[in-house]
Amino acid sequence: MGDRLLHARLFMRMPKLPPIRCHPLTPDRWDDFETLFGPRGACGGCWCMLWRLQRSEFERNKGERNRQAMRDLVDNGVSPGILAYRKRDPIGWCALAPRADYPALARSRILKPIDDQPVWSVSCLFVHKDHRKQGVSVALLRAATDFVRKQGGTVVEGYPVLPKKAEMPAVFAWTGIASAFLEAGFHEAARPAEHRPIMRCVVEKG
Repeated sequence: MGDRLLHARLFMRMPKLPPIRCHPLTPDRWDDFETLFGPRGACGGCWCMLWRLQRSEFERNKGERNRQAMRDLVDNGVSPGILAYRKRDPIGWCALAPRADYPALARSRILKPIDDQPVWSVSCLFVHKDHRKQGVSVALLRAATDFVRKQGGTVVEGYPVLPKKAEMPAVFAWTGIASAFLEAGFHEAARPAEHRPIMRCVVEKG
């Protein structure tokens, strides 16, 4: 009884977090994207171009060239993903595109297409370190399915990991954690590797 009472008191003392808002990345939000990713482009100069390029080209372009390549996509009217905000602060990112836009998926031995359905693929989830384990990934995934619905898509697919331990370094979880996909309404569609499910969400047309 005492432990439950202490837990309840601690919960009541926790500050209520501002709601999470999500928006597609558009030219007017580019500065927010840069702020979130920082000078390293989220990780090692990636700028979320890893799956969009041949591996050799990606390695050559690490850093500024990858940043400019992503900027060019956005300036040309492509929304390559979703930004999450608390108040005015960008706190998370979900990369999203039709599977055909990701050459890396075509090269993957594990993540081959499981059928002929045209799908949109979630290739990356990045959350600022101060906002992890607060439901940001789930909010982004729900926003991603809504975005795909508005684009006329019918299936959203993700390639998360199943952690072997309770804690997993963020650098190894950039495609997301399976539990977040489940909470966002996805289901496991295939298991090509022990710790690598393919998750899907069938989008209901509005």
